[in-house]
Amino acid sequence: MAGSEVEKRRGLRRMKTVATGFLVAAIVVYIIARLNEDAGPAWVGYVRAAAEAGMVGALADWFAVTALFRRPLSLPIPHTAIIPNRKDALGRSLGEFVGSNFLSEDVVRDKLGRAEISRRAGEWLDDDEHAERVTSELATAVRGAVRVLRDEDVQAVLEQIVTRKVVDQQWGPPLGRLLGQVFADGSHHKLVDLVCDRAYDWVRDNYETVMRVVSQRAPSWSPRFFDSLVADKIYAEVVAFAWAVKTDPEHQMRQAVDRFLVEFADDLQNDPATVAKAEQIKHQVLAHPEVQNVISSAWGTAKRMLLDAAEDPSSELRLRVREGLRTMGGRLAREPELQRKVDGWLEGAAVYVVSNYRTELTTLITDTVERWDARETSRKIEVQVGRDLQFIRINGTVVGALAGLTIHTLSELLL
Repeated sequence: MAGSEVEKRRGLRRMKTVATGFLVAAIVVYIIARLNEDAGPAWVGYVRAAAEAGMVGALADWFAVTALFRRPLSLPIPHTAIIPNRKDALGRSLGEFVGSNFLSEDVVRDKLGRAEISRRAGEWLDDDEHAERVTSELATAVRGAVRVLRDEDVQAVLEQIVTRKVVDQQWGPPLGRLLGQVFADGSHHKLVDLVCDRAYDWVRDNYETVMRVVSQRAPSWSPRFFDSLVADKIYAEVVAFAWAVKTDPEHQMRQAVDRFLVEFADDLQNDPATVAKAEQIKHQVLAHPEVQNVISSAWGTAKRMLLDAAEDPSSELRLRVREGLRTMGGRLAREPELQRKVDGWLEGAAVYVVSNYRTELTTLITDTVERWDARETSRKIEVQVGRDLQFIRINGTVVGALAGLTIHTLSELLL
């Protein structure tokens, strides 16, 4: 039993003793006054009348308070033990009361409007310690969610989603639009420059290779010195051509490359044969074992990265989350427009819940009360409010005595 309930039980017993003491005092005073009324002074009659009325009031209020929780003196008196006998009806009435008075749209909007939740939340979040606390709780939730998920299930879903998304989407048109934008902006020129530079460097550094190719292609009857002269000439022309392409931005070769690339980007979007070829390449890429391994291991890699980042307080992920929370809190605390917007979202969400699920929410109360044991319910309620109810008995004794004294006085004066 909880310490607070034990203390409430003690308080209830003390107040019952006090209230019963008032009743006993009224009875004792009544007996003494009644025995001395005939031979005693006149004021004894007034005391007797007050004590008698106080006794009646104490007994009546004892009956009323006791009848709430049990049958007085265990007698089968109608309309007693109200809480045990009417527990389910009281639960339904409580549910209806809560639904009508606490879960109505007007009440919810009024409470949320005066609560200023967004501003208070913003001021709370705009603090390093609080932002770190929320970040830590989010990290714990992420770790729990990630560990609960079965790796094979997540991998199967990812493979299905990624593969289906990639297969269903044509590569040609979007790639063509992207390349067209790149070529229109001239962003590809640096890549062309790099290719031209590397081509010139290769030709310059591979004289022997050019000589060997020319010698292999030359007729068998051709003299070797003649082959060398031809190879030297070809090599010199190739080097000169590569140098010209490298150094002249307006070279015909560069312009031809630009035209080819622009036409290729257009064909990817509009030429069925090129689009079909792109689709064929797509399927070949997806069917490659290395690509399949990358897709299969994507979740494992992402999971390890996510867990490591969530567990490390100094990780970039947690730092960014914490800073994002502080930034959001600062804006909520200082921007009235954002406050109104967030409060509006909260009000809308709360109103939607109470409008569409009021019955389910109140059913939680009624179903819970119905599951309670009748005697245990009566005992719990008496422990919570019985101490205050004992004041009814005390007041009944005092007020009854005053009423009896008043009635007796008026009777003596008027009759």
